[in-house]
Amino acid sequence: MADPKREELQVKAKRAILVSVISPSSHINKEQALDELKGLVETAGVKVVGTLVQSRENPHPATCLGKGKLAELKSMVKPVDAELIIFDNNLSPSQGRNIEEETGTIIVDRSELILDIFATHAKTYEAKLQVELAQLLYFRPRLKRLWTHLERIEGGVGAGRGPGEKQLETDRRLLDKRVAELKRKLSEVEKRRERTVSNRFQQLTVSLVGYTNAGKSTLMNALTGADVYIADQLFATLDTRTRRWELPHWGEILLSDTVGFVRNLPHHLVASFKSTLEEARQADLLLHVVDSSNPEVEHHIKTVNSVLEEIGIDYSNALLVFNKSDKVEDRSKLDVLRLKYENAITVSAVSGEGLDRLSQAVIDRLASGYVIVEIETPVGNGKLLSQLEEHSLILSREYSSDDTRVTYRARIARRFLPVLKSSEDTEIRIHDDGDQGAPNQLQHEESIHEV
Repeated sequence: MADPKREELQVKAKRAILVSVISPSSHINKEQALDELKGLVETAGVKVVGTLVQSRENPHPATCLGKGKLAELKSMVKPVDAELIIFDNNLSPSQGRNIEEETGTIIVDRSELILDIFATHAKTYEAKLQVELAQLLYFRPRLKRLWTHLERIEGGVGAGRGPGEKQLETDRRLLDKRVAELKRKLSEVEKRRERTVSNRFQQLTVSLVGYTNAGKSTLMNALTGADVYIADQLFATLDTRTRRWELPHWGEILLSDTVGFVRNLPHHLVASFKSTLEEARQADLLLHVVDSSNPEVEHHIKTVNSVLEEIGIDYSNALLVFNKSDKVEDRSKLDVLRLKYENAITVSAVSGEGLDRLSQAVIDRLASGYVIVEIETPVGNGKLLSQLEEHSLILSREYSSDDTRVTYRARIARRFLPVLKSSEDTEIRIHDDGDQGAPNQLQHEESIHEV
């Protein structure tokens, strides 16, 4: 379905020149313009043999680079024996085709590079479906570019179309058919995941989100003792992993680790990974993990919030976690961040610094939306028991001496209190959970007959 040069293109082990076009008004300066791209290509296994950065207000509509810089790029290819030119910008199909024709070298843009990395790291059935869908949606408008090696047959008007154009039509039909099939399969996976997540109501869930390589997986291992794969590279984790986390004086909750984000994440990839992020959508609390040692920390925060907003996840109640504090050389920078983000928690997942404060902050956030209820009712009140099992976490049950009555102690979200009804033979008491949700220490009691 493509030129053999590009078929199943993988950038791994290739020699590449890195290129970026940045706006003079951008927060990124020319010296740092390629830092993140270098991290991406390092993850992909690329050998960097040259770099080129141009500062211009708007990318050239035909070639992204200006005429002079394009000529400079062309002159760089042969001396370093470059096999690829990788742009930190997202190129239109025509821009990619024009640059490729001008330089005689395969052009890869930022989206294609990220898709290649995702394809390499995808291990589960769901992740592979998501990446393949994103790749097909990305390459569909670029099919013509990929088939330029097939020459059209010369002839007069109505003489017919060449093999390239016929192949394009066939490819588009096959591609569209495969896209429809992948969307159907992903829809089934998403429904299963939604059912799985919704069935976890009895256990509170906290989800880790953040920029890629912020240390989410390392933090998860530190908090839960899980053996989640970690690596000092971008997109080490693609699949959502969920582990049990024991919070002191609270109990067990579920902690999920999700895929990391980067700026200019390909739109098709964001759309494809919506189902993977269902854990974050349904979570009782989001922990937004940030690499506090990265000079672009504030822009990383904005990027993550922007992606969360794009996929419909409310991040207003997220708890900001400044990770990698052990790597911050100038501690005054941490002080500035803490002043700007007052409720943020500073931790080091590697050294363990601040993990106790993080646990307490999570308890505080979770407790604010929950109360402890104590319900005394006849043993045979199955309807009430069913409501409790569906909408609360039952902490304990105590039976009377004659086994005719039972007292349930449960933690329930305030929004579900109207579900519970007291009656002549049932008494419900609400406890103001003033000690950060500690189930055995009640500060205030209020007896109710009907909620």
